[in-house]
Amino acid sequence: MRPEALDWSVENCTIARAMEILGEKWTLVVLREVFNGIRRFDDMRVRTAIPRQVLTNRLATLVERGVLRREPYREPGSRLRYEYRLTEKGLDLWPVLVAVLGWGDRHLADPDGSPVSVGHRDCGAEVHVELRCAKGHRLDSPRDVVPRPGPGARRRVGATS
Repeated sequence: MRPEALDWSVENCTIARAMEILGEKWTLVVLREVFNGIRRFDDMRVRTAIPRQVLTNRLATLVERGVLRREPYREPGSRLRYEYRLTEKGLDLWPVLVAVLGWGDRHLADPDGSPVSVGHRDCGAEVHVELRCAKGHRLDSPRDVVPRPGPGARRRVGATS
C-alpha cells in the first residue's frame, strides 16, 4: 500500500524550518540553560563546557532568529555586557523542551533518575506534555494521531490520486 503522504510536497515543511534553528545539540542545551535562569555567556560556558565559538554562534543564531534577545547589564567596575532573555517565540519552545526532557527521562535517565524535573509553579505537581485534539480529547498513544495535509500543503508534481 502506497502512503498518502507521498502525494504532498515537504518543501515548505515547518518541522524542517524549525530544525534549521533547533537541530544542533548545543542549541537545545543553550535553551535549557536560559529556561533554567542561566542567562550570561560566562555562566553558560562554565556550566555546559560548550566551546566558546560554538556558544557565540548558537547565541547569535538564536538572537538573529528571534528566539532570544540581548539585554545589557554592567557589573560595578566592569564593561557593558549582555545577557540573553527569551522572547515570546523562545517561550513557546518550553513545551518542546519539556517533551524532550520527558522522553529522555523515560528512555535515557541514569538509574537514580533525571537530574532535573519541572513542576507547576502554583501547586508543585510534576509537569508533562500530552497530546490533545482541538476538541479537548486526550490522546493516549501516538498511534491515535494521523498526519494529513495542512492548509499550506502543496500537491507533489507527478503525484497520483
